[in-house]
Amino acid sequence: MDLEDVVINAPIMNALENVDIPERRRRRFHIREDPFELSNKEFVQLFRLNKAAATKLIEIVEPHLAPQTRISAINLTTKVTTALRFFASGSYQLNIGKNIYMGVSQPTVSRCIHEIINVVSREEIMNEWIKFLSTLAELNELRAQFYRKFEFPGTIGCIDCTHVAIFPPANNNVHPEHIYINRKGYHSINTQLICDWRLRIMHINARYPGSIHDTFIWNNSNAKTAMVHLYRRFPQKNFHLLGDSGYSLRPWMMTPIIGAVEGSPEALYNRKQMRCRALVEQCNGLLKMRFRCLLKHRVLHYSPPTASKIIYTCAVLHNMCIDQNVPLDLNDDNEDIDFGMYNENHIANERNMVERNVRRIDADLAAGR
Repeated sequence: MDLEDVVINAPIMNALENVDIPERRRRRFHIREDPFELSNKEFVQLFRLNKAAATKLIEIVEPHLAPQTRISAINLTTKVTTALRFFASGSYQLNIGKNIYMGVSQPTVSRCIHEIINVVSREEIMNEWIKFLSTLAELNELRAQFYRKFEFPGTIGCIDCTHVAIFPPANNNVHPEHIYINRKGYHSINTQLICDWRLRIMHINARYPGSIHDTFIWNNSNAKTAMVHLYRRFPQKNFHLLGDSGYSLRPWMMTPIIGAVEGSPEALYNRKQMRCRALVEQCNGLLKMRFRCLLKHRVLHYSPPTASKIIYTCAVLHNMCIDQNVPLDLNDDNEDIDFGMYNENHIANERNMVERNVRRIDADLAAGR
């Protein structure tokens, strides 16, 4: 470079000196702590599964995920625990990623959640962990356990539906927003549950929008087809489910008797029926308390199909916990337990988040996406 070039470019150089050129953002590598070094109680508080169940989940997921090819890629254990932490807390993905046992970005949290639910919600895995009708010997055992505990003969399960709140669907053409508004006025997936005497989920159907009635879901369920077939094949066995008054009274579905006189045999039947049927309400409560992403006020910010996969995944994890006798500790001092009581800061944060999502949806629609 000669002197003339220096003179000519001097004004440009002077101008550049006054410009703040941002430094190239360096990639951060996090040192993560091993969650399996926690005590079992602390592990359950964070992830809801105990270490044995979490190890089993890793073994289930591993064959279905692509092997790690980059040194910087997160390992399978981190993927699973990241997804478990989201199911357990229902918190925002960024907060989960900053946990010392995850140490990942928000997009990585999102990918972990999608990878895990895409595997666990597969039909072959669902059928392994959620079984409705099995052998006749198992059905007889179910009936015996129900009678031993509640003195209600013939019962093999309890049925009810529960609503899992979702964010209003963005694509109104594919998923019409109005059909997801339930009778309580919020958007949801109406989920049918059937549980046994241990609160283990025997059947789950999370395919229908919140506006669909419980009886419609039941009438279009393969569980009803199976019960009818079971009754016709073994009428003397008197196998049946227990449901509330929203269901029709049938030989395979026992419901309360409306208008029963106090002190009558019908009233005694109602008391025993409702006492036993309360199991499915306990199952629903346990499922949502264990995996708080399903709570009404946490709201799943996903499309309906993805929300359904999350519900199915949580049902499988719930059964893993039942099989492992994992306790649910509601006296959790390590996180802010929220059962729906909003404070002012929470309401403000929710309002800001909704406004951002609305702007994003408007931009997507304007761009034709």
